[in-house]
Amino acid sequence: MILTLLFTTFFTVFLAEMGDKTQLTTITLSSTTNKPLAVFLGSSTALILATLLGALAGGSIANLIPAFFLKLIAGIVFLYIGGNLLLQSLNENINE
Repeated sequence: MILTLLFTTFFTVFLAEMGDKTQLTTITLSSTTNKPLAVFLGSSTALILATLLGALAGGSIANLIPAFFLKLIAGIVFLYIGGNLLLQSLNENINE
């Protein structure tokens, strides 16, 4: 029973992560730094910790905060990160 859950979780997360922004970011960082091992270790550690937080929090946070606000907060955070990355990219292009 637990092995079924383990394999189901593994394949679901593995397939969901293929081609997503995390993988694209990892590819970009690896190609610009020429340090693939450091990028692998950093991105793997980040994914493990983020997944650990998600697994520990489970549905309990959804009981405290309505789904609308969770989606709103997530959207604001993604917009902030995207805007920050865009500004950094523009600054790098201007400096070149």
